Amino acid sequence: MLRKLKTYFPYLYQYYKHVVLKKKLKEIKRLKKLSLAECAKIDEKLYKKKIGHSLDWRHLQTYTEKMQWEKLFNNNPQKSLLSDKLEVRKWVKEKIGEEYLIPLIGSWDNVDDIPFQELPKQFVVKTTHGSGTNIIVKNKEKINYKIIKRQLKDWMEIDYGYYNGFEMHYSKITPRIIVEKYLETEYGELQDYKFLCFNGSAYFCWVDMGRYTHHTRNVYNLKWELQPWNQSTYEISKEEIKKPKNFDKMIEIAEILSCDFSHVRVDLYNINGIIYFGEMTFTNGGGLDAIIPTQYDLMLGKLWKINPEIPLELKNTQ
Repeated sequence: MLRKLKTYFPYLYQYYKHVVLKKKLKEIKRLKKLSLAECAKIDEKLYKKKIGHSLDWRHLQTYTEKMQWEKLFNNNPQKSLLSDKLEVRKWVKEKIGEEYLIPLIGSWDNVDDIPFQELPKQFVVKTTHGSGTNIIVKNKEKINYKIIKRQLKDWMEIDYGYYNGFEMHYSKITPRIIVEKYLETEYGELQDYKFLCFNGSAYFCWVDMGRYTHHTRNVYNLKWELQPWNQSTYEISKEEIKKPKNFDKMIEIAEILSCDFSHVRVDLYNINGIIYFGEMTFTNGGGLDAIIPTQYDLMLGKLWKINPEIPLELKNTQ
């Protein structure tokens, strides 16, 4: 229903999304007044609803369980800095070199300052402070600037720290808009190569395809062997996904970028062997996307070596 509304009545669809967001913003405003312990209690209920079992803060074993601690209680300021899609570029340049950055066309603090008419025919618009806030423009002559501006303004209002299960580090990112060069592969899109890294070592790479059409996800080990597990309910691609050129270099880059963290997902792109940095993701899926089959949730949890300290007020409520 919503897909048809988006296709045939874009203005009405955008208005619907705007109304839904306004309700969400009221909920976020309420959540921001709560204590961290109160947020944790809400997160416990959300976790049980999404994953299917209760969360015991004293005995965090699985990947999704440890992710709840990571997003609520790990206050490492680097997480906010490196999740900022503009600020992270400076860090990546220092770590591995500017050649791995997607060319930046511009950045703005205000949507109305973006000179859309001066932009190239193709480009990608992103906000710096959230996840999934991307607009791919393949032909700017066919876009509706009013709809895009309205969508960007709505996104700019969101505090993503409270948007989807308390990913608190997003709250500290200044909302801005960036425009990057449009890139694609022979598939007509960019495939995400997402490396799951623990303590500076990459263990798995999953490949996302068809994000804006038919989203599939294949999980591989570093020998490029398809794994028997997946995240959430993503389908496996029916197309053969070949190991990308310079895959060993991608692993090297992922491990350099992840070396200072107990866990981070490093997202890269590869266009015929040319590697580009995507993003650093510290709270993958908010820990609310089930790992299926469930025994692999525990397997990933064992790779994540942390000693989580739980606030005293939370311990006293259990």
